[in-house]
Amino acid sequence: MIAELVSSALGLALYLNTLSADFCYDDSRAIKTNQDLLPETPWTHIFYNDFWGTLLTHSGSHKSYRPLCTLSFRLNHAVGGLNPWSYHLVNVLLHAAVTGVFTSFSKILLGDGYWTFMAGLMFASHPIHTEAVAGIVGRADVGASLFFLLSLLCYMKHCSTRGYSARTWGWFLGTGLCAGCSMLWKEQGVTVLAVSAVYDVFVFHRLKMKQILPAIYKRKNLSLFLSISLLTFWGTSLLGARLYWMGNKPPSFSNSDNPAADSDSLLARTLTFFYLPTKNLWLLLCPDTLSFDWSMDAVPLLKTVFDWRNLHTVAFYIGLLLLAYYGLKSPSVERECNGKFVTNGKQNANGHSCHSDVEYRNSEIKPSFASKVENGIKNHASQRTQLPSTENIVVLSLSLLIIPFVPATNLFFYVGFVIAERVLYIPSMGFCLLITVGARALYVKVQKRFLKSLIFYATATLIVFYGLKTAIRNGDWQNEEMLYRSGIKVNPAKAWGNLGNVLKSQSKISEAESAYRNALYYRSNMADMLYNLGLLLQENSRFAEALHYYKLAIGSRPTLASAYLNTGIILMNQGKTEEARRTFLKCSEIPDENLKDPHAHKSSVTSCLYNLGKLYHEQGHYEDALSVYKEAIQKMPRQFAPQSLYNMMGEAYMRLSKLPEAEHWYMESLRSKTDHIPAHLTYGKLLALTGRKSEAEKFFLKAIELDPTKGNCYMHYGQFLLEEARLIEAAEMAKKAAELDSTEFDVVFSAAHMLRQASLNEAAEKYYDLAARLRPNYPAALMNLGAILHLNGRLQKAEANYLRALQLKPDDVITQSNLRKLWNIMEKQGLKTSKT
Repeated sequence: MIAELVSSALGLALYLNTLSADFCYDDSRAIKTNQDLLPETPWTHIFYNDFWGTLLTHSGSHKSYRPLCTLSFRLNHAVGGLNPWSYHLVNVLLHAAVTGVFTSFSKILLGDGYWTFMAGLMFASHPIHTEAVAGIVGRADVGASLFFLLSLLCYMKHCSTRGYSARTWGWFLGTGLCAGCSMLWKEQGVTVLAVSAVYDVFVFHRLKMKQILPAIYKRKNLSLFLSISLLTFWGTSLLGARLYWMGNKPPSFSNSDNPAADSDSLLARTLTFFYLPTKNLWLLLCPDTLSFDWSMDAVPLLKTVFDWRNLHTVAFYIGLLLLAYYGLKSPSVERECNGKFVTNGKQNANGHSCHSDVEYRNSEIKPSFASKVENGIKNHASQRTQLPSTENIVVLSLSLLIIPFVPATNLFFYVGFVIAERVLYIPSMGFCLLITVGARALYVKVQKRFLKSLIFYATATLIVFYGLKTAIRNGDWQNEEMLYRSGIKVNPAKAWGNLGNVLKSQSKISEAESAYRNALYYRSNMADMLYNLGLLLQENSRFAEALHYYKLAIGSRPTLASAYLNTGIILMNQGKTEEARRTFLKCSEIPDENLKDPHAHKSSVTSCLYNLGKLYHEQGHYEDALSVYKEAIQKMPRQFAPQSLYNMMGEAYMRLSKLPEAEHWYMESLRSKTDHIPAHLTYGKLLALTGRKSEAEKFFLKAIELDPTKGNCYMHYGQFLLEEARLIEAAEMAKKAAELDSTEFDVVFSAAHMLRQASLNEAAEKYYDLAARLRPNYPAALMNLGAILHLNGRLQKAEANYLRALQLKPDDVITQSNLRKLWNIMEKQGLKTSKT
């Protein structure tokens, strides 16, 4: 028990500093934007959606069905909201639990000695676990590992009680249930059933390859055959149900996720896929270089047989075959048991009986427990458990290392990654066992005390180095900036691009732009990076450059709806209404099939339709606007905030004098977001129009209360007061509005107009002058400034503004009439006019 507690404590201690870490990388999509975590979403949706909240049968779904992990996220969200501390705490506690269970599992194989302690400490400290533990989405791997081990332990108990106790089938039921739970945490969890079969055949029954077929036909081995058959049936059933539930279709991935899978060259695909397990093993053995992402060109394709990395591949598979041969070959006379040298089964170690393999060479298959007869009743013997041989542990270690990794090899289907460190969490159990049992075998083999000490301390040193690397790597996972900077040398395109997003969120605009451009230097066709750079440029009013990058993004990925959306908005603001209309329409017609994030796509399509409706609205085509708004409501995803859309529906009905319909949509807008200021203002106007003055005033005042710094609220309230002939109050509201939003033309212009109507001409002149400076080429601003100067007796300035307005709009009748009146006054006063 001490080994379990110490190993768990080390696993806990190494990751305590991650409790202060922020959400990183994939955490945002799996947690922050995942609607399945919200209390208003029915919890049953978790069982129909993938890990990222997309309907599992959708063509763009990742097909990663992990409902138990998502359910744990939802519980986290219910308790602590989006505070990352609680999410990290659960991950760390799960890792500590897995470490403790793994140490118990190792004790069954290695005995209650220091080698078990070594295995537990190695697993607790291995750096490859950092992504799974420090990255919150890695909880799927950690949770799957816990149930993986519990399932395996249940099956080991089933084997040891088979034929002696009726409870054996209870243990088998536990095996099946835990295997199912493991698969519902993460897909590879189902592979525990295959590992269990390996344990039964090669460890518990100690069969060698030549003995398997003859053993099946022996009647006394029917229990073995039945157990293996049931494991096969249950595994097939789980996989069949899993395939059916995801729509009987494999997921589709972009070529950047797994470039080898997208390669046209069969040779390149074959050589690369054979090499990748070698690279993964090296990460387990020497985790010096780790990265949050290994996609794109992080591992260049092997395109020719002359690539030197093929030597690594050959060495890897030769070593694997030699280990498999060692584990499955016929047994030798001499062997060791828990670090003690044994000949002919005479040695006993650590309280466990140990028999030499020679006893089993030609014998019948024997279980690990004997039975005896007492008073005519067959009982489970009190005989102590028998430790497996080194060869047995090697076979089981290889199965733990290889079988859970098989789904990631692209052997049966293509996966959406090149290398994923968190996928190695379960295989690392086999690796830690293999290293430990190898060190133990060498320790037994050598005779000199110095060499024994060297082997022991070398193993201990390896654990120390692993622990130090884990502590250092945890520092990289403290925040996204550190994480992405650490990945630049492995995957510069992805790392620079993500770093650009982080720097932008920190308002480091020039650094963010450099990061995006660095990302595009390494991979110029990344649509997301082209779009992000365009968005950065747009937000900094560099519209021409932004349009250029949006077009490049669309060229790289024609289904990128957000690029169409922002292109249309820029064109609309530039007055290119026809181009904007065509862009919005094209965006609205893009289907969401085979898209990685259909929810985000639908949100962009809805926004496109919303802006198209606004465009029609501004052009006075209110019926067309309503038609587009209705289409937007039909296509709107669950996570889309509809208050602005509903409010514009009300505005369109208001312009069409359909007041009951307008009131309905204003109320819908307020119902969807009770503090939506535009809906308070527009609904207040409708109430005033329908004679409900006191109610209207409450909504205007409520809007001001919600945001006292928003000049637009004071402007609308001022207009209401003006209509009520409360001129002094209206003038005060107008001044307040113009002071708060002195750079907003509409607010300043309206304020000047209200002050003029309140006969405060001097104040009106000040704000008309400001409005004209904000839009120096807007004829209405110049004409109104001329008019107020005219009224205030500043005749020559008035004439200059009238003339400038007529240059911009020569056929304006009102300006022409005002100018003629001005000239008459100037001539009577003997002032020189421009016509003379």
